[in-house]
Amino acid sequence: MNSMLSRVRGVRGILTLSKSETSDSPRDLEAKGDLKVLSVAWNQDYSGFIVGTNRGFDVYSCNPMIKKSISRAPHELGFKTAEMLFLSNLFALVGNGYNNSEYPPHKVFVWDDHRNTCFCELAFKSEVIAVKLTREHIVVVLKQKVYVYSFNTLKVYRVIETSMNPKGLCCISHVETKAVLACPGFHPGQVQVHDLKRNVIKYIKAHDSAIACMTLTIDGSLLATASTKGTLIRIFNALDGTLLQEFRRGMERAEIYNLASSSNLRWVAASSDKGTLHVFRLRPDILSYSPASSSSFIRGILPKYFYENERSFAQFSLPASTKFIVGFGSENNVLLVGIDGSFRRYRFDQADGGQMVELEHKCFFSLQETSDTIVV
Repeated sequence: MNSMLSRVRGVRGILTLSKSETSDSPRDLEAKGDLKVLSVAWNQDYSGFIVGTNRGFDVYSCNPMIKKSISRAPHELGFKTAEMLFLSNLFALVGNGYNNSEYPPHKVFVWDDHRNTCFCELAFKSEVIAVKLTREHIVVVLKQKVYVYSFNTLKVYRVIETSMNPKGLCCISHVETKAVLACPGFHPGQVQVHDLKRNVIKYIKAHDSAIACMTLTIDGSLLATASTKGTLIRIFNALDGTLLQEFRRGMERAEIYNLASSSNLRWVAASSDKGTLHVFRLRPDILSYSPASSSSFIRGILPKYFYENERSFAQFSLPASTKFIVGFGSENNVLLVGIDGSFRRYRFDQADGGQMVELEHKCFFSLQETSDTIVV
């Protein structure tokens, strides 16, 4: 990372991002329809999130309470995709403009806010759907390809072919000793998992229907998936494809917005268009699973009674009209960011589960930018 930052000094600034200046309050702008959320994304450990709007982007930290750290408004079109690297000064931005605009949708700008300059610009022949960041990699997702770049050299490390991927589904681990990436395979319901350090690929038939959502645990050991049917969430050993646990969200079809796993590898959470936040408990034994040492495993598949249709451990009802992405805070806290501009924090009982308790509920647009500085 230090070598990466040393490169920034020699890069010519090609963007001009200024603090937002307006006589209207954020609530007034939202009421007028001027301020629109185009994307919301957690950072790698849920300690902050970034919001791409039609005016620019805003960065928030949320530990122990939510604060607005950065607000930038370059021009009226803003950014349709925005990602952040932990609580650092580095952001990946994809413009909401036209192909010939200053911020076109087929380019990724990696912005160093501390130096007010662009660290790098990556251009593609087609529209960028999603971007993921780690300390070692920049991952760019197109409709049928995933490009993995080295963060230090800015050279293409790997190009991965996928089936049509209009939602830009992709996830990557964040432990520096490992680099595991998951994305759609070539058939409906299939996921391909790449161990980038060992150069190993595993194809997992996760569902019969197309994949709607996926996430890896922070160390890349477990993969959680949901299909477009939205009734089941499955947990796999990411490297050998063994189905380890299965959760039932509900009996009716639903659109799963987001899956998240806790850093302690104990919980998985899901948000959907049904308006219920679900938290599921991972069994401790699945973390120590080894197919070579267990006679219960035949061809890498667990006996069905091990994982069949476990219900959620904790729940909370949300407005069904709003799309939320879920993350985990400290201990037994669950965090939610809504496309409506709301931030929510909940606590669940780790022993008994059940109904969660709301601890915090704020409109993040109404928060004032703090004087805090976040750097690598």
